[in-house]
Amino acid sequence: MNPLVPTSPNPLSQMIHQDLVAELLQEKRSSNTRHAYAKDLRDFFRTVANSEPTPEMVGYFLRLERFEAIALVSQYKAKLIERGLKEATVNRRLSALKALVNYARKLGKCHYTLEDVKGEKVRKYLDTTGISRSTYRGVLGKIDRTTIKGKRDYALLRLLWDNALRRGEVAKANIGDFDAQSKILKIRGKGRGTEIEVINLAISTVEAICEWLRARGDMNLNAPLFIALDNANKGHRLTGSAIHWIVDQTCKTAGITKQMSPHRIRHSSITAALDATDGNVRKVQKLSRHATIDTLLIYDDNRHNDQLELSELLAQMV
Repeated sequence: MNPLVPTSPNPLSQMIHQDLVAELLQEKRSSNTRHAYAKDLRDFFRTVANSEPTPEMVGYFLRLERFEAIALVSQYKAKLIERGLKEATVNRRLSALKALVNYARKLGKCHYTLEDVKGEKVRKYLDTTGISRSTYRGVLGKIDRTTIKGKRDYALLRLLWDNALRRGEVAKANIGDFDAQSKILKIRGKGRGTEIEVINLAISTVEAICEWLRARGDMNLNAPLFIALDNANKGHRLTGSAIHWIVDQTCKTAGITKQMSPHRIRHSSITAALDATDGNVRKVQKLSRHATIDTLLIYDDNRHNDQLELSELLAQMV
């Protein structure tokens, strides 16, 4: 029997149910998180109750007895695994459910937790492969800086490399966020919502941005720092996708066969910084702005490739 489908009239059905799912989603700053949680919660209720996550149906779920709820979610997890979903996807869907339950508990709408439902073990893999600094120097050298497009692309690619920025951080920047005299740029970092973070810029980066802005001629401080120049979108803010396309096309023009992206440039910059500082992860963390050192240790391990070194050593022994 499905515990989410009442077998007799329930007095709670006469009440106006609070839309806890909508409230939970509104709390999330990231649109990607909101979209993922909405999708995951919809999948849960469709799977276990053949229903959309209506306020009433969510109310039934949150009022289950603790062991009923844990059993139901455990069965759902088993079905996800049967579908062949990856461990990370299973864990994300469980996280969405746990977030809903925790939010409801905070409001006094639920008395249990789902902490006893454990996620799948995931071995974190981070592909940190990029290109060398000499190769990237060649990419910058291929840009025609006599054109306004070339000045924009050069400033953009310098900023991505010199500060290991994410494309979203560059896309959100306005002219007013750039201070040439103080050599700083205000950015809105990943997962920080509207919170401003100030980063320092190298002189070469400042000069490249100033050259682009002089050629552009627009000094409205509220205008985007980087804009489209094609006839269809001229003057509009460069989106993350547009920045990705510029990076990809510029690198292809320079003869790079590897698939390049702003994040691949970020990987390249971080790896080059670790090389230059002899693996000083604490210093490089100031550049990468990773929340934990653990991520940078993955970069450091990958750049050494100790596994290959030891495999070569073993191969020579026999």
